[in-house]
Amino acid sequence: MTVPTQHQAPSADDFLMGGGITSAKFPVIGTTVGGRITERPTVEQQKDFTTGEPKFWDDGKPQMQLVVTLATNEIDPSNPDDDGARRVYVKGQMKNAVAQAVRTAGARGLEVGGILSVTYSADGVAKNPRFNAPKNFTAHYTPAATVALNTPDPGTAPVPGLTAQQQAAAAQNPATAALLAQQQAAQAANGTTPPPF
Repeated sequence: MTVPTQHQAPSADDFLMGGGITSAKFPVIGTTVGGRITERPTVEQQKDFTTGEPKFWDDGKPQMQLVVTLATNEIDPSNPDDDGARRVYVKGQMKNAVAQAVRTAGARGLEVGGILSVTYSADGVAKNPRFNAPKNFTAHYTPAATVALNTPDPGTAPVPGLTAQQQAAAAQNPATAALLAQQQAAQAANGTTPPPF
């Protein structure tokens, strides 16, 4: 029995530049991968790690997984093109943890702009002694609307080290705030103080 698989096509930029998004890794207990969801999550069939062949359950049904792309703070220093994007493949016990996190947040599902954090919390019990124990996960999800409500407007956030007059000018014009912040950083690097505005 052959079951068509849903294959996630690369983005136009990935195809053009020959790049791809790095898979999130959970090497040791306590590892957390989290960030803002940047693409609509998709469902695809799992593949065998060694052969690349699609995986099926004993009854012939395809083994599926949810693919979530996150903007994380993880940067691989050996990869100059690493922008911190990571793909989390949600399946098995991780699926239960993510579903519980979504329910706890009062959301109906994962959405672009929401923040998902997944932690490798413990090892489960190995059902077959030939295989490693399954990984157990915990997860936390913040819906996009909540993230938006709790994100300060960059135009109104005070810039440290500015005079009251500079702060007032920055509050009226976000471009001024950005310019003053850049000037302040450059002057701090040179050991000088910002001029009065």
